[in-house]
Amino acid sequence: MALQDFQQRVVDEKTALDEKIKKLSIFFDSAVYHNLSYVDQDLLYRQFNCMKPYQAVLEERIKRFE
Repeated sequence: MALQDFQQRVVDEKTALDEKIKKLSIFFDSAVYHNLSYVDQDLLYRQFNCMKPYQAVLEERIKRFE
């Protein structure tokens, strides 16, 4: 099935978000992350926790394209 332009943009957005989530998840195990201040660690963790529900919404939208 060919996607409409707006649908492809949603797929592309989710793909980019998936990659950012993956990289951030890996970063959490790095020495660089553990050397950040508590405030910066907390902000990154909160950012991650906002990205996950957004990822789920995009996934639900994509499923409805079928």
